[in-house]
Amino acid sequence: MYEENSKKDLHRELELNLEKQKLKEVLKEIKIQILNYVNIRKQIVSSILDLREKNLEQYRDDEDQYVEYFSHEMYAREEQYRLVNKNIRELSILKSSPYFGKIEFEDSYGRESIYIGRFGMTAREDYEPIVIDWRSPVCALFYEGKLGTLKYKSPAGEVEAEVLSKRQFIIKKSNLLGMFDSSLDVKDEILQMVLSKNAGEKLKDIVMTIQKEQDNIIRQPRKGAVVVNGVAGSGKTTIALHRVAYLLYNYRKILQERVLILGPNSIFIDYISRVLPSLGEEKVIQTTFREFFGSMINLPYIMSFREYTENVVNKNREFIDEVIYKGSLKYMDDINKLIDVVEKSYFKMEDVLFYDKVILSKEQINKMLIYDFKSMPLFKRVRRLKRIIYSKIRDERNILVNLIQKDYKDRIENMTEGELNDFQTDLEYKRRNKIRNVIYEVIKIKKEKLKWMNEPDVLSIYNYFNKNKPLIYNDLAAILYLKIKLEGLKYNKGIRHIVIDEAQDYSPLQFWVIKELTDCKSFTIVGDVNQMIIPSENKCAMMGLKDIFTDIEVKNFSLDKSYRSTNEIISYANKYLKHNKIISLVRKGKEVIEKQIDNHKELVDKILHDVVELKERGYESIAVICRDLKNTEALGNLIKRRMHINLIDRENMIYSSGEVILPSYFAKGLEFDAVIMVDTSQSNDDTLKYIMATRALHELYVYKTSSIN
Repeated sequence: MYEENSKKDLHRELELNLEKQKLKEVLKEIKIQILNYVNIRKQIVSSILDLREKNLEQYRDDEDQYVEYFSHEMYAREEQYRLVNKNIRELSILKSSPYFGKIEFEDSYGRESIYIGRFGMTAREDYEPIVIDWRSPVCALFYEGKLGTLKYKSPAGEVEAEVLSKRQFIIKKSNLLGMFDSSLDVKDEILQMVLSKNAGEKLKDIVMTIQKEQDNIIRQPRKGAVVVNGVAGSGKTTIALHRVAYLLYNYRKILQERVLILGPNSIFIDYISRVLPSLGEEKVIQTTFREFFGSMINLPYIMSFREYTENVVNKNREFIDEVIYKGSLKYMDDINKLIDVVEKSYFKMEDVLFYDKVILSKEQINKMLIYDFKSMPLFKRVRRLKRIIYSKIRDERNILVNLIQKDYKDRIENMTEGELNDFQTDLEYKRRNKIRNVIYEVIKIKKEKLKWMNEPDVLSIYNYFNKNKPLIYNDLAAILYLKIKLEGLKYNKGIRHIVIDEAQDYSPLQFWVIKELTDCKSFTIVGDVNQMIIPSENKCAMMGLKDIFTDIEVKNFSLDKSYRSTNEIISYANKYLKHNKIISLVRKGKEVIEKQIDNHKELVDKILHDVVELKERGYESIAVICRDLKNTEALGNLIKRRMHINLIDRENMIYSSGEVILPSYFAKGLEFDAVIMVDTSQSNDDTLKYIMATRALHELYVYKTSSIN
């Protein structure tokens, strides 16, 4: 036995030395390539400057020529500069940790060993791959949870491979710190190492710990809707962002600058904005539903996200009833009835007369509007009909004008020279006067007789339907819906993939509007039905997308394992769930501290004490989370008298790290090293408590107290 163990140790030592030698060679190649690209960049910069100077001299006296020449000539150089800069940035990231995995496999092409990293890198001379980008199809073999016969999808089709070994590395600051051979999922040692990190770094390092079920979702086909319902901490946002990176890598020509990510608020959008650049992807639109689609229509005012959510969490019954109604299918039916009423009764059709001649009858107009152009939105039908009527008016006008001109010409041709001298001026005056009268008749018809064709303002129609109440978040989708149905509104900039995060709070109408406006057929939609803050009378719309996205394939995935919080925090959060409870990864941590504190001075003392201790333990992001804004502001003001803390009280604020106090709904989608949860709820607020508790990665303190005034 001893001899056998010695052989294993010797073999492992040999393998470790070989891997260290390999790492040295790769790092050397990276340094050489960085230097080469830096030199190339210098040359490009120099050529750009030379070209600029040359153009300035050549076209000094002709500004128009200079601008035209400069814009065409510079594009290629600037694009080359951008690509070189991108290569330098990626290689600089690889310099610290060139790869995190290795697989040895055999397929129809032969036996291969490949190293897998965040980015790919090829040798300078023979262009052989040194490191394979994790998004490459063959790397799916690495994320599979077993060895043996597996399949991966290549550009040429499905390939069968025999996976012989899988190795994982811990490489930090160019040093090989650990090496694990595994036939299963990512080794606990590596997973625990990444999950135990502080929040900011964990987001960037997740690529090396992607699990089989997560990788399966990431590599789903581009077309169709991938819908993920996952518990807090299951990696939903991570999956969505890595899926974007994967799709851009494999479908760059189709998707470049045509990907849209919709988050719940600006705080969340800023929080995730650092992830895609760390994966080498930029120029992805990251915004909120309200900002992106609200910019398409000019609304004078719409209730802020903060005020909207405050009304919900503080259980304003009248407001909640309105929200439930406007998130229902009945609401869509009522808007469709409104459209039907507008279509049937708004445009009071009349015969179109030119003087006393009927050039288009009411029956003909009705037939075109209701039947012939039925496939078009109503207002587009009216515009087309108006063009037809104008064309017929123009034809009649031309006929009359031609007759006037002909009559004048005939009279002039039959006059003697003396008659011309006596009467031509008078005839010319009458000719012009008759033509002027015809023109006036045309203007009169267009301004007065065709008033019934004037389009109503969509916002006015909706305000009447909405009983002129102040506009709230739900009204945005409804107004867009009306504009689509009545005006044919479209977003024409070619969005080819859409990510919707925190999708559990979207209504059926919002999903329909997003798809119809963009005409997109590729979606990644992630959410957690347990975190539904916005009340609904029906099931979560996210879970019923097959009834809304009827022309594309919808695939549903469920994730019940949390990779965020410790076992103790997950166990505590599960108290607030009746169904779909979280499965823990069994990452052990400190017990959750839960205390009743009725004295607000004592509460502040406890929070200050906890924050100091947590900072001493090395935590970089510490959040005090309250139920609503009133409690957040009141407690924040008390804390600020004795310690600096950032108060997040509106959605356009930015958070990166440090100590922060914020209401529960602004914390959605975020995670912190430690959370101090202030429970002032006098009612059953299980959803909010679940959200607040599951923001914590490593430590959770729960202080129950009365409302803070």
